[in-house]
Amino acid sequence: MSNKKILVAGATGYLGNKIVAELLKLNADVTAMVRASSDRTQLIDMGVKHFVVGDMMDKASLTEAISPKHEFDAIVASAAGYTKRKKGDSPITDTVGYQNLVDATKAAGIPRFVVISILESDKAKSVPHFYNKYLIEKYLEEKQQPFIALRPGAFLDQVPDYIPKKIEKGIFPSFLTGTFGMVYTSELAKYVAMAAVVLPDSELNKPIDIGWDKPVNAEILAQAFATVLKKPIKVKPIIPPIILKSIIPLIAMFNESVKDMYEMIKWIDTGIYISKNPQRQKELFGELPTVEESVRHYCHDRGLI
Repeated sequence: MSNKKILVAGATGYLGNKIVAELLKLNADVTAMVRASSDRTQLIDMGVKHFVVGDMMDKASLTEAISPKHEFDAIVASAAGYTKRKKGDSPITDTVGYQNLVDATKAAGIPRFVVISILESDKAKSVPHFYNKYLIEKYLEEKQQPFIALRPGAFLDQVPDYIPKKIEKGIFPSFLTGTFGMVYTSELAKYVAMAAVVLPDSELNKPIDIGWDKPVNAEILAQAFATVLKKPIKVKPIIPPIILKSIIPLIAMFNESVKDMYEMIKWIDTGIYISKNPQRQKELFGELPTVEESVRHYCHDRGLI
């Protein structure tokens, strides 16, 4: 379908790996941007043949990694500093690091920057790691770097994934109490690859909401697991309500990470964290996944069925 040259930043990450796999399915010529110390084994096994060494916090390394000589058609940015999953990750990656990446992309003349943002991030000023995604969207606009911003909801699968062991015991572990948009990373990865390779230029510089056919809450998710697995599943909060209401706010006064998490929970529970335009996703990427379809896919991938 395509031999477009796509650079993936964050390719060694959980989502990045899935994005690379989807790009390869579209016959893209994938180059992975990795740190010098990164393990490339999994990417090589997947079929990635090209690598460049770059660190989003090192401008000089980006200048070389994203040089015009590579003639990249698009860059996909899936790095995430907030989660600090790997040595060297930091929340500052989501701000200064992404700005450095945008600057290097603009200087190299790459015609498309695909960024994974967050649903309604423009309204999440109280949640730093959400709002930072919106600030990068604004930075792309300011620098006049053509981009596509995909705005997914919460991920069904996390890293580390704590759901399977609980589900085996008949429990759905609930972190949120409100209603929110959700996506499975395998679905998001497919859309990201399409945004890099397939979507026309007419879709540039517009955010695209990404999610399922309807918002969910803990009860809806538990019922979907129960239907798919054909056994009772009960909701159990990860954080007991008494702790969430009385102890977490106190800890948040002295810990920035806990404060961010607490503000995120409060913000999501307002009901704003849902797609406002699912029709656009349907038009660009096809039928929206249903809750049960995605849960079934997840259960199959995790060996639950």
